Amino acid sequence: MMEGMDFPDGKFPAGGKSDIEGIFPPPYFEWFQFNKDFTEYTNLEECLSYLCEYITANGPFDGFLGFSQGTTLSALLIGYQAQGKLLKEHPPIKFFIAISGSKFRDPSICDVAYKDIIKAKSVHFIGEKDWLKLPSEELASAFEKPLIIRHPQGHTVPRLDEVATNQLRNWVTEILHQPKVGVSVCEHEIDHEEKKSEKGSKLEVYNTNQDKGVNGVEINKRDVEAVGVAQA
Repeated sequence: MMEGMDFPDGKFPAGGKSDIEGIFPPPYFEWFQFNKDFTEYTNLEECLSYLCEYITANGPFDGFLGFSQGTTLSALLIGYQAQGKLLKEHPPIKFFIAISGSKFRDPSICDVAYKDIIKAKSVHFIGEKDWLKLPSEELASAFEKPLIIRHPQGHTVPRLDEVATNQLRNWVTEILHQPKVGVSVCEHEIDHEEKKSEKGSKLEVYNTNQDKGVNGVEINKRDVEAVGVAQA
């Protein structure tokens, strides 16, 4: 059983209009910024440094859970760790829950993070109407034997039918039968208070707010981007 999860906030004020204005109050945050082709990034190194410090100080964590920008960032952390670029003293991240996301497109990042198939167990939720449908499929291909759960919705955390729920339940059961593992989650556009269990284990979520697109791919508006970390 997971004892808790951490929800850290994004570091940078989000630009642009938020789709959740009127639903959740500001301020809104994001983890980093990028150009329209998703090939140039601002504040990414600062973001990675912050998250590595957070994970090291508050871990160890077993896995990551991300939505949208959080998914993209979480996968990068796992890929970089596998290549020995960061989190060298932290136990390997062993599972990943991805709800819409993409690979980074800068070759200097891709040639490291996705150099080899990522061994962490992963489940990928991909929406038929999601603006990141194709990029989400490409991201799933970076992982070894990914479980892909498709849904008819758009860029959102999906409601699952019975079949998908059973798929997820079986995947979680398999994870729980492994030696203890860790989780991380990043969230875009919703403010979360840090939550801790009685035993001190937690999940971290990063709040961000910017709706941005990637040229040449299917894109819908993003509601929430999440990245968090949980301890087993």
